Amino acid sequence: MIMKRYSANLMKSTLIIISGLPSTGKSTIAEALGKKLKFPVFSVGPIESAIIQADITKNFATGLAAYLVAKNLATEQLKLGLSVIIDAVSPVQEARDMWLKISNKYHAQLKIIECILDPKIHRARIEQRVRNLPGFPEVTWSDVEKQRKEFLPWEESRLVLDMSQNLEENITRIFNYLN
Repeated sequence: MIMKRYSANLMKSTLIIISGLPSTGKSTIAEALGKKLKFPVFSVGPIESAIIQADITKNFATGLAAYLVAKNLATEQLKLGLSVIIDAVSPVQEARDMWLKISNKYHAQLKIIECILDPKIHRARIEQRVRNLPGFPEVTWSDVEKQRKEFLPWEESRLVLDMSQNLEENITRIFNYLN
């Protein structure tokens, strides 16, 4: 019911950014939302994994390239007047400005969803998580703590989701936000 109401009310394309530290549930939300809305999901982690599989050593450039690939794929959808979901940490202003620029260029609504977790739950998830992305090392708690220091507060309006809550409840919150 909520999804039908959202689809009926959608007047223009939408760029949905799912942001947050690694292992906060971004991909879970992005995939569930993509299935419900039938929007493509471009996830920076698997894109970077594909770049690394091309025998390119993981470094800053592979991460940047993954963001640029996601941006270019999203741009192609937005040019067609379609909507897209981006699953990316987006910790720094340069990444955020990139999303803002393409949403403005193609007159797309920009909807930002930030996934958060209590640090104790977050650390437990990190220690249990296995993504199996070829060539892409599993994230450690130390990696998360380093990224936490770089993660700027969002200035733009956004929905903050506590990912320790039920998935379906969070999806309902997202649909309410999108409306």
